[in-house]
Amino acid sequence: MVETAGGGPGDGAAEVLDRPLPDGVRRRVVQIVSDGFGGLTVGELPAQLRQYARFAPNRRAKFAGNAMAAALETDPLFRQRIGEKFREAQPELSGALDSGSPPPAADPLDVAAAAYVLRPTGWVKLVTAAGEEAQRADAERADEESRAELERLREELDRAREQTRTETERLRGELDSARKAADSLHRKLRAALSDVKRGEAALRKAHGEMETARAEGQAQISAVESESRRLKARLTEAEAALEATRRAAREGRSVEDMRVRLLLDTLLDAAQGLRRELALPPVSVRPAETVDAVEPGRMTPKDIAARALSENDPAILDQLLALPQAHLLVDGYNVTKTGYPQMPLEKQRLRLLGQLSQLAAQTGAEVTCVFDGAELAAPVLLAPPRGVRVLFSKPGVTADELIRQLVRAEPPGRPVIVASTDREVADGVARAGARPVASVVLLKRLS
Repeated sequence: MVETAGGGPGDGAAEVLDRPLPDGVRRRVVQIVSDGFGGLTVGELPAQLRQYARFAPNRRAKFAGNAMAAALETDPLFRQRIGEKFREAQPELSGALDSGSPPPAADPLDVAAAAYVLRPTGWVKLVTAAGEEAQRADAERADEESRAELERLREELDRAREQTRTETERLRGELDSARKAADSLHRKLRAALSDVKRGEAALRKAHGEMETARAEGQAQISAVESESRRLKARLTEAEAALEATRRAAREGRSVEDMRVRLLLDTLLDAAQGLRRELALPPVSVRPAETVDAVEPGRMTPKDIAARALSENDPAILDQLLALPQAHLLVDGYNVTKTGYPQMPLEKQRLRLLGQLSQLAAQTGAEVTCVFDGAELAAPVLLAPPRGVRVLFSKPGVTADELIRQLVRAEPPGRPVIVASTDREVADGVARAGARPVASVVLLKRLS
């Protein structure tokens, strides 16, 4: 049971609404509150409604409906302010309610909502009557809807019956067609059975012909085997005759060899007799002695030193790189740490690669520079210079092993020169057919 309070004597304060507010009346009440809401200041609003002060009326009714209804029920001052705004907006309806004679043509829900807000004497009866009127209207509307639904269902039933009748006629036609098709299939089946019987007869005939052909084939195979045995016997005889012929030829060739040997001995004996007859002296001058050259003992040590090249002479490298299709393999860090070990590794690489690029341009030889990947703290971002191939060894593989792999990859006979001071590298590549040179030789040539 909900108890209500008014603003003064004779305004319905003692009246009590003993049932929930009908939904239609409640919606009209919320709309009245929403319409009067905008005419109040923020200070005149209850605390729980101040957050909706800037909302549009429709949006306010949608989101703050429950809060406004609760504030209207519990806050008499707020209800009085909303009532004043309603009296200003609807003076005729408000005056009629105050006089106790609401307009007969007015909507009962509007009258009940106005009575709920203004709380005149007898407002509970007005709200209750509006609820009953709304229930009657809902019942009448539900009755009308039920009748309309019943009418619709009857129409759907008639349509379904008509469709069923049409579908039945269609199915009967299809059944007749299916029966005719079944009769046709029976006839075709009987014709197919006749064809099968004729096919079985033809198959039996073919089996008989196949047995006859198999017997004839066996006879032919026996004849072929007999002929094959006869030909094998003749082949054996031919092979024996061929072997006898070869043996006779070998004996004849031995006789001819003996005759040639006898003729050669005769010629040799004749030549020796002619030498004794002419009394020719022994040969004292050989052809090699007629060639003009410097013999040992006729050149000074100074001349010999002028013609030889030192182990560390860069001219040796120039001669090697001048060979056709020469390939120079450089042990990178071995060369840089020999020539300029005080520089950082990055600058060592850049300086060596720049010099090798010039060497490749001058000689036209293929140049590959190998660095040890174990020396790297991170991947190297390096653009190889023109004419120089730059390789780093993989993890777990040394630069020395990578150089030996490169040497083994070259074809035998190609000039391959390896610049490294490492004795193990030099010996290994020398065994593989490459020509090792010391790092200092390359450094002298580059400088």
